[in-house]
Amino acid sequence: MVSNILSDKSTKLFLILAGFFVANALVAEFIGAKIFSLEDTIGIEPLNWNIFGSERSLQLSAGVLLWPVVFIMTDIINEYFGQKGVKFLSWLTVGLIIYAFLMVYGAIALTPAGWWVGQNAEAGVPDMQTAFSKVYGQGLLIIVGSVLAFLFGQLIDVFTFHRIKKLTGEHKIWLRATGSTLVSQFIDSFVVLYIAFKGGPEFCEMMGWDSLLTSPAWTWGLFLSVGTMNYIYKAFVAAALTPVIYGAHSVIDNYLGKERAAEMKAEAAK
Repeated sequence: MVSNILSDKSTKLFLILAGFFVANALVAEFIGAKIFSLEDTIGIEPLNWNIFGSERSLQLSAGVLLWPVVFIMTDIINEYFGQKGVKFLSWLTVGLIIYAFLMVYGAIALTPAGWWVGQNAEAGVPDMQTAFSKVYGQGLLIIVGSVLAFLFGQLIDVFTFHRIKKLTGEHKIWLRATGSTLVSQFIDSFVVLYIAFKGGPEFCEMMGWDSLLTSPAWTWGLFLSVGTMNYIYKAFVAAALTPVIYGAHSVIDNYLGKERAAEMKAEAAK
């Protein structure tokens, strides 16, 4: 029975795309705790742009390495499996992200072995339990913000993609792929920051929920400047990945066969 299912090329394609989609989203959630300097990484002087009254260099969450890929994957799945396919994977991924964080918090709560806590002291990590907790134990507001931003971004991406496709038909793949990604990335960039660092902390402070706060609420200038820098980077990467869309279409069309690929695209468009 399993071999019969996997012999169907469209089913196998969906499993491959779904696995890559979910894996990218999960990895992006966990590596997002690291903030890196893009200028130092590529070896240039900090740009120090003044945006909304806040001087910013290109210091970004490591998650931006993968989120553009997630949204490109969304467009590929959208093309061949339609809105239902993307929505199913989006809800599934949200559920798996929440499940993953629950398991991580369960792991943090486990009492560490005494020898393990100090095993890397000579390497500059005196307390492995604290390091583990700080790296993986993201604040609740950050988790809620990232999950909601992901879900909103996905739903807006799929809607925008199909609106553009209705206007352009099968032509201009670059327009519907890049256009929908630019819109969804804008929502994603600001929703997570607002919930995690601006509106969320302000609401918690008003309600007296100090235990949920990991830092004071950001100013509007800081919120807008960080969100804008994140969006500029994501938009640039999404546009740069446009040729990958065409390459992926070519590979998938050859794998499925031109006739089968055309049938799936027509069905997805409905």
